[in-house]
Amino acid sequence: LARRVGFSLVQPLMQGRPATRCLATQALKKTLIHDEHVADGAKMVEFAGYSMPVQYTKKGMPHTLSIIESVKWTRESASLFDVSHMCSIRFTGADAFDFIERVTTTDVKGLESMRGTLSVIPNESGGVIDDCMVSKCQSEEHGLHVYQVVNGGCAPKDLKHFKTELGKFGGDVKMDVLWDTCGLYALQGPKAVQVLERLSGANLATISFGESLWLSLQGDNLKDVKCLVTRCGYTGEDGFEVNVPGEAAVDVWRRLKSEPEVRLAALGARDALRLEAGLCLYGHDLEEDITPTEAGLSWVVGKARRNPEAKPSFIGSEKILGQIADKSQYTRLRAGLISTTGPPAREGADVETPDGQPVGKITSGTMSPCLRKNIAMGFINKPYNKQGTELQVVVRGKKYPATVTKMPFVPTKYYKA
Repeated sequence: LARRVGFSLVQPLMQGRPATRCLATQALKKTLIHDEHVADGAKMVEFAGYSMPVQYTKKGMPHTLSIIESVKWTRESASLFDVSHMCSIRFTGADAFDFIERVTTTDVKGLESMRGTLSVIPNESGGVIDDCMVSKCQSEEHGLHVYQVVNGGCAPKDLKHFKTELGKFGGDVKMDVLWDTCGLYALQGPKAVQVLERLSGANLATISFGESLWLSLQGDNLKDVKCLVTRCGYTGEDGFEVNVPGEAAVDVWRRLKSEPEVRLAALGARDALRLEAGLCLYGHDLEEDITPTEAGLSWVVGKARRNPEAKPSFIGSEKILGQIADKSQYTRLRAGLISTTGPPAREGADVETPDGQPVGKITSGTMSPCLRKNIAMGFINKPYNKQGTELQVVVRGKKYPATVTKMPFVPTKYYKA
């Protein structure tokens, strides 16, 4: 059963959409610690154009866990993920904040120094080009600037979009792309804070979810490796993302994974964790024809950005602000579903009323390792998106009852100082 469930959890990652996959003729890219994954017994798959670990499977290796075990380890201790396929970008210059407020929905000027937030990059029609993290950072070398992390599979189109918009913008903005030159690691779980405090000597009790700081990591081969550390993550747990200078990428990875609380985790566990937390995956739950409002992400539009007269206006603001102000302007919403019988409903599965009327489509689904129930999210027409509504999902031609449920499916534990 564990083997069958494990395959079930990995399956969605093996079915990525063409927009986020490389052509078969192109060589896959590798992160700076690719060889470490192989040495630790990882099963490598294509993801966002990279060769990435989906699970650590080699018998007898210290980090070998089933996906169910890996999810539970993350929720109870600390798991280490390589997310270096994601693209980090630094924006500097006198007009950098204005530019980011043009191409995202973030209220950059309203952020305090060393604080960040989830945001989206909208297109002219209000759809989502990509979701991203935007932080207002301070460093000795670059002063006050914007640090942004975008999805690896979307990075080529994101960067093309930014370059086009920079040409129109014409202000004092410099974009430095830090892709593939550094390590980006996610240390997730309730014991992640103990690990980083031990390696840095810092007290992180005053750092809330979304805040960043510069930490010097030490131990073994590490000699004051200065890293940008942000309290955030994609699992619903407390945790941190650590941006590591390229020359220290391997040493920091080895040091983190050697801590007793830590086990390595990979894409299979990450997808189950984010779905349990009710978080979107671009290319599945977010697309260029889905607005933030439809996706239940209106909160990424900062309060200061909701005034139609505010300058600079962000791209797609007319459509997005119109939907926020008038709910009749959209007819579907992202919603969660739980079913207790049958196989998990996967992306593309139909959602129907009990009498067979089509009312939506599934965009992500799996068997929840923590709940031991089938969970899914998808876009459901109003008013069938309301919590408690009894519907059915169609899986391989058979129909199974499902109930609209509030997300997250598993309570999140984001830390607030």
